[in-house]
Amino acid sequence: MRNIAILTFITLDGVMQAPSKPDEDRSGNFERGGWATPYWNGVMEQVQKEAMSEPYDMLFGRKTYDLFAGHWPDAAGDPVADMMNAASKYVVTSRPDNLSWKHSHAISGDIARKISDLKLEDGPILQIHGSWELIQFLLAHDLIDEFRLWTFPVVAGSGKRLFEKPAEPETLKLAKSEPCANGVVMSIYRRG
Repeated sequence: MRNIAILTFITLDGVMQAPSKPDEDRSGNFERGGWATPYWNGVMEQVQKEAMSEPYDMLFGRKTYDLFAGHWPDAAGDPVADMMNAASKYVVTSRPDNLSWKHSHAISGDIARKISDLKLEDGPILQIHGSWELIQFLLAHDLIDEFRLWTFPVVAGSGKRLFEKPAEPETLKLAKSEPCANGVVMSIYRRG
């Protein structure tokens, strides 16, 4: 059996939309894209050490898959790229065509059941990078086991939030927390 962990960059007010680039995701007229880029130094080293040094497979929504597939296959030779390129990539999509990134597999139909079945298989942790819509779905179906959060000292005001919809109260256990020198704080929570 394997767990699902999200790896998410969020603002102090919980926004996870478009951390990397201004045009990454402008839905809802979001104009604050790229809010995390001034903080990458230090953060990416911590992400690699804490969340990407052990084997993992990846679970994506289609938009995030397309963003990653447009970059990482051409970055071979970098340790992060090599691990991502070797990982199995499971993509929740209604468009299973053009999953050209090596080791990519489409998931469609009864998504909750198929992801539950995937969790029952042997293999490494299933890690989700970004993929807001998929995370909302997994939260609604109680399928996330671990929250790997990097909280940035930024207030976005509006945008897609990690916990967008009201949820049933739940207690998470803090497994690890560590600040970066630039004010970003890593917090890893597990279900209690």
